[in-house]
Amino acid sequence: MTLNEAQQQVDQWIKTVGVRYFNELTNLGILVEEVGELSRLLVRTYGEQSFKESDKNKNIADEMADVLWVLICLANQTGVNLTDALQKNFEKKNVRDADRHINNDKLK
Repeated sequence: MTLNEAQQQVDQWIKTVGVRYFNELTNLGILVEEVGELSRLLVRTYGEQSFKESDKNKNIADEMADVLWVLICLANQTGVNLTDALQKNFEKKNVRDADRHINNDKLK
């Protein structure tokens, strides 16, 4: 699935099953919440914190998909084509960071 296809499928789902988009500020809050859930799981999986009972059936891929879903909703609502945005972001990083990481002694 491409990013464009994902944006179209999310839009179709929202307009049929979801009835309508939540407003942009509500979706921003939901995005922050979903990132927090992903963070909690990553910290427990790769960090020092132990799992709680409520974390047991969670899965990193599903949490990442939740973050992506809400980000796609926000892109659709604000008229952002994520394919174009990501391509432009690569171009920006390729110029800005062409030598930055190679010359970073912390990464060697």
